[in-house]
Amino acid sequence: MPTYEYQCDSCRRVFEIRQRISEPPLTTCDTCGGRVRRLLSAAPFILKGNGWYVTDYPSESRKKALESEKSASSAKSASPSHVA
Repeated sequence: MPTYEYQCDSCRRVFEIRQRISEPPLTTCDTCGGRVRRLLSAAPFILKGNGWYVTDYPSESRKKALESEKSASSAKSASPSHVA
């Protein structure tokens, strides 16, 4: 459910309220009874963990390339190295 920010034209109070998208916007302040208007606010963007990278959602061709890189690197590490 989205959070909307409102400001009262009478008392200048700014408040947030969680509303369904289908609900009509508020029209009156519950504190003073004045007219309220919905404010435009930035959408929240939260990164959790290590963040988001372009490679988090690779295309099919990128997935195939990553698999072939893993196979090649594991084959190299599995072969014995001869040091003279």
